[in-house]
Amino acid sequence: MRLGFRSRLFLILALFAFVPSIVLTVAWGGATSRILSRVSGAAAWDSVAASGTRAMQLARNSPGTPAADAAMTRHEQELAGSVTQARRFEYLARQTGPALLAMGLILLALLTYLASRIAGHLSRQLSRPLDELIGWTAHISQGKPLPLVAKARGAPEFGVLRDRMRAMAMELEHGREAAIAAERLEAFRESARQVAHELKNPLTPIRFAIARLRRDAAPELKESLDVLSTESERLEAMARSFSQFGRLPEGPTAALDLGDLARDVARSTVPASMHLHFENEEHLPLVQGQQDALHRAFANVLINAVEASGSNGRLEVAVSRRGGDVVVSVRDHGCGISAERLPRIWDPYVSDKTAGTGLGLAIVKQTVIAHAGRVEAESTAGVGTEIRMVFPAVHEPGEVNEP
Repeated sequence: MRLGFRSRLFLILALFAFVPSIVLTVAWGGATSRILSRVSGAAAWDSVAASGTRAMQLARNSPGTPAADAAMTRHEQELAGSVTQARRFEYLARQTGPALLAMGLILLALLTYLASRIAGHLSRQLSRPLDELIGWTAHISQGKPLPLVAKARGAPEFGVLRDRMRAMAMELEHGREAAIAAERLEAFRESARQVAHELKNPLTPIRFAIARLRRDAAPELKESLDVLSTESERLEAMARSFSQFGRLPEGPTAALDLGDLARDVARSTVPASMHLHFENEEHLPLVQGQQDALHRAFANVLINAVEASGSNGRLEVAVSRRGGDVVVSVRDHGCGISAERLPRIWDPYVSDKTAGTGLGLAIVKQTVIAHAGRVEAESTAGVGTEIRMVFPAVHEPGEVNEP
C-alpha cells in the first residue's frame, strides 16, 4: 500500500535527522577511543623503559662510583614510575572508551526522540492543512459551500491560501449563478419571442373582423363586440410586452439627460390626481443610451408605482449622482412588498396583477443591464417601495458625443 503524504513526509524528515545523528555518534565514539589510546603514550614509555633497562644492565656490569650507582637507581625508579603512570592512563582510556560510547548512544537516543517529535510536528503542520485544502477542492468542484474552520491549522501562509480559496469559491459560485441566470433568461426570451409571434399572427385578422362586424352588426351585438375589442387590445398589449422582453434594446444610442427624460415620462404617465414630487440634481453627467428603450423602462416602473399607490397616492421621483453613476429612483407609498417576494420581482412572469404578464420589471432590468447599469429595490410591507435604476455616466454636461 502506498503511504500517505503525512507518513512519507514524516519518513523523509526523520531520515534527514536520524542518519546524520547515527553517523556522527558512531564516528565520535570510535575516534574518541583511538585518540585516548594515542594520547596515553604507552608505546613510547615502553620503548624508554626497554632502553633504560639495557643501559642499567651495562652500567651494572661495569662497576662505577657510588654516585653513579645512586643516579642509576633514581633513574630506574623514575622509569618504573613513568611506566606505571602510563599503564594506569592506558587502563583508564580502555575503561573510558565504552563509557563514552554508551554516552554517545544515549545522546543518539535523545536526538532520535527529539528528531521524531520535530518531524511529527512538521509533518502535521504541513499535511493537515494540505489534506484540508484538498478536501476543499472537492467541495468547490461539486458546488458545495466550504466548511467553516473553527481553528486555523498550519503556518500563516495556509491561512492566506484558505482566504483566497474562499474568495475563489465565492467568485465561482457567483459565476455559476450568473451563467444559470443567463441561460434561464435566454430561455424566457426565446419563449417570449415565440408567444409574441403566435399572438400577433391571428390578432390582425381578428381586429379587422371586429371592425367589419361593427359596421354591419345589429345593435344588440354591440356589447359583445366591445368585449371582443377590449380583449383583443389586451392580447395585443400582451404581445407587445412579450416582444419587448424577447429582444434587447436596438437602434442608435445618444448622450441622454436622464433628468429630462424621467421628467417627461413622469408627466405623461402619472395621473393628475396623484401628488408627484420630482427632484433633479443640477449638472448631472450624461448617459449613453437608447431613448425609446429607457422611456419604456421608466414608464414601466412608474406604472407599477401608480398602481401600487392608488389614484390619490403620492410618488417621489429623483434623479441624482452617485459617484460616477446616475441614479433614477421611484418611491411609492403603497402596500409594499414582503421580504420573501422582493428578490423575485425582477424575474419574468412574476406578478400580483390578475391581468398582468409579469414582464414589466423584467423588461426594466433587461434594459438597464443592456445599458451597463444595475437595478436595486427596497420595500417595506405597508410602507412603500423604492426602485432604483443605476447607470454609468460617460459624458459630463457640455461634452459633445457622436452617436
